[in-house]
Amino acid sequence: MMKAKDLMNEEVHTLKPTDTVYQARKLMLEKRIRHIPIVNDQREFVGLLTKRDVLAVSVSALADINPNERDELESAIPISEVMTMDLMVAEEETDLSEAAQFMLDEKHGCLPVLRNGRLVGIITEADFVRLAIYLMEKLTVQSQNLP
Repeated sequence: MMKAKDLMNEEVHTLKPTDTVYQARKLMLEKRIRHIPIVNDQREFVGLLTKRDVLAVSVSALADINPNERDELESAIPISEVMTMDLMVAEEETDLSEAAQFMLDEKHGCLPVLRNGRLVGIITEADFVRLAIYLMEKLTVQSQNLP
């Protein structure tokens, strides 16, 4: 049986609660990510910031404001004010089908993976899509090899 640790991505881009919405928006654009786990100095998971959270507090590009002013305004908003703290997480040994079902039922785009309260990885919708593609290709190869 597959576990969360078997699918999770260990290369996780994180920020701290004291970082700003500007830093989060910049990280999301640079790394092409939609979810940023928020950790403290001991790498303990304390919350999650999503692209939706950032968009909700960001100054619209349609506003009559120049980009420098927008960046300055967003630099004054700490992530701790907009991050989600009450969030379901998985442990490394969580059954992968349980993690998938939770993400599907709750319509969550990601699931942080912890070991003893510390962030060790993240599972995203894209990870499950990659797994589905791999399994479909494997089934195709197996069916082609049948007599």
